Amino acid sequence: MFARMNEIDKMFGAMDLLRTKMDRIFNEVNRPYLHGPAFSMCTNSPRTNLMENGDSFEVRAELPGISKDDISIKIQGNYLEISGKRSITPPEGYKAHRNERAATTFSRSFTLPDEVDAEKVDATLKNGILYLTLPKSEATKPRQITIS
Repeated sequence: MFARMNEIDKMFGAMDLLRTKMDRIFNEVNRPYLHGPAFSMCTNSPRTNLMENGDSFEVRAELPGISKDDISIKIQGNYLEISGKRSITPPEGYKAHRNERAATTFSRSFTLPDEVDAEKVDATLKNGILYLTLPKSEATKPRQITIS
């Protein structure tokens, strides 16, 4: 009986060792300095949420350290593209000793479920978050039909 318990303890010990090593591997993968800027998802794409509230779509994209002049938003039908660049230059008279936030370009595109009225789109950049309100095109909104 004791020999079997000893074998079981060895097996669980080996499993714990494997779990510890796997946790270490996955924790290192999530470190931003191994995979580019902190806002990337293993590519130069900002983290983005896409929501719908009936009459419009709402997009929220994380763009830390990027000015509104460096962002481009293009809409055609139900295709949305957000692109831009981030440049990192120290102020005049300063010397950089460490750069963990790299200069980069990005592009993110979506095919929305419905077409959007590009003339009525509202875009705001606040605290590093890009807020887009994309009203649906009148042609795609459901209409109530009365029966005569």
